[in-house]
Formats: sequence, C-alpha cells, structure tokens
Amino acid sequence: MGMSDFYGPTHDGDSIATIQRALDLGVTLLDTADMYGPHTNEELVGRAIKGRRNGLVIATKFGIMRDPSDPTRRGVNGRPEYVRASCEGSLKRLGVEHIDLYYQHRVDPDTPIEETVGAMSDLLREGKIGHIGLSEANGGTLRRACSVHQVTALQTEYSLWSRDPEDGLLDVCRELGIGFVAYSPLGRGFLTGAIRSVDDLAPDDFRRSNPRFMGENFQRNMDLVSRVKEIALQKGCTASQLALAWVLAQGDDIVPIPGTTKIEHLETNIGALDVQLSQEDLRRIDEVAPKGTAAGGRYTDAGLKTIQR
Repeated sequence: MGMSDFYGPTHDGDSIATIQRALDLGVTLLDTADMYGPHTNEELVGRAIKGRRNGLVIATKFGIMRDPSDPTRRGVNGRPEYVRASCEGSLKRLGVEHIDLYYQHRVDPDTPIEETVGAMSDLLREGKIGHIGLSEANGGTLRRACSVHQVTALQTEYSLWSRDPEDGLLDVCRELGIGFVAYSPLGRGFLTGAIRSVDDLAPDDFRRSNPRFMGENFQRNMDLVSRVKEIALQKGCTASQLALAWVLAQGDDIVPIPGTTKIEHLETNIGALDVQLSQEDLRRIDEVAPKGTAAGGRYTDAGLKTIQR
C-alpha cells in the first residue's frame, strides 16, 4: 500500500527493487488491493513480478470504491456484478491469469455476504481466483460466508497495539479453519521506533489524521514504544523485529504482512524470523504492552464504521 498511496512520496523504481529483493530473500506472499493508488499498486506489483510468477501467492482485494476525481471519497460495494468486474480489472493490471487469494476489502452492509461470497465462489470455479478471503469481517459474517463457501483467510489489523482480534475473532477463525493475516503488524510504523514526531511524516501522510498519531495520544504511544524498545535491546533485536516476532508467536495460523518501501527495512523485518521469544519474554512483553494499552482508536470514527461488519 505504502508504495503507491497514503504514506507520502514514493518512487516506483525503488519500490520494484524492494519487491524483487523480497522475492530473492524467499518472500512468497505479496498483498495489494485495487484501491491502493487507486489501481496503480496492482500495476506496480505486476511489473515487479513479471517473469517471476511461479511459486508466488498474489493476494489482492476489491470492495472499496474511490472517486477518481477525489480519492478521499469512498464507498463499499459487494454486489456480484461489481465483484466480477473488479476481478477482471485486477487480473489485467497484475498481468496474471489468476489471483491466488482474493479478498473482499470491506463488508458491504447493503449486500448480503452470501451474495458476495457466492460471486467469489463463481470466480473460483472458473479458475480466476484460487482462494476466498475477507478483510475486517466479524465472527458472525465469517460464519455466514462459510455457509456458502470456505473462507481461506481473514485479514484484519493485529499487533502489539491492536489486539481486538483476541476478543473472540481469532477463536472463530480457528473453529472454522480460517487463516489469519495480520495487517499493520508494526502499528503503521509506530512500533518501529523510527517515528519520533508527527513532523517525521509527510504533509500528505494519512497518519497525521489517525487518532493514535494525534495530540496527547502520540506521546502516550511513544512511551509504549520506549518500553518495547527496552525489551528489544535486551533481546539483541530491533523494536520492529520484536513486534513482528510477537505476532508470529501468537500462532502458526497467523501471517503478518509488514509493509515497507525500503530494502533495508525489508531485510530488518525478515530478521524477525530469527528472534525466538520464550514464555518469559512473552510475559514481559504483555506486561509492558498489555491489551488495550494504545492511546486512541485505530481509525477515525468514519473509518471505524466500515470495519468488523
């Protein structure tokens, strides 16, 4: 996402080099969405994977509509005809014959989930997608979706400062055999410790309007990061590696998808695989970063209305 939108200026050449370095290092899952850009991120990924498609799991999403003349204006659409049209567009932009994992990006409150998943299952039977996913759906919606077709993955925010999935959602996923993909596992970059001030963000960076980056919440969350960094220092790793290792330690069915635009940060993230956390480590982390410790909501009030439907 950050390679094309939301986090300030980007450079396609650097982004493609970062993606290709990830492939060289053994990364096999690339996650994008048609609304990133909008549309330009799928094209970027398509260029980066050209000639290297085999062995990759390409995940993309549909459902969030953005007005081309004003990308800040958005809607949610899960109607069957929109599902099909979106898939055709993504296939073309990615330059692939099938999408391995296709997500509904947000649940459409005006379209029964059974209809949306039914349209996705049609695409699966036609070979245009390999697996069905949902993003930011609640447990009840997951159950209804699975009554139509098995859902392979749920993508929802999960990190040391966003632990809402522990309130039953992870249990539902495990009951239904649904894998969990954790987005923003580094707290939109906050948990890396690299952001010391709001001034470190570009003027058009959307995080400037995120409650956790605003006012007194910023300093309270900085205090949380400082406590995490102390444990990381004792473990001989970075704060970002500790945060990723914590997510990985929550279960073999959980896959974090940290985003980055720089090769050096990519390599640091991959280093989290070498960080082993003992039960005592996990206890200490939970002590300094207990559930609910983050100050501020993870989205604005408007954004919160579109999640966990």
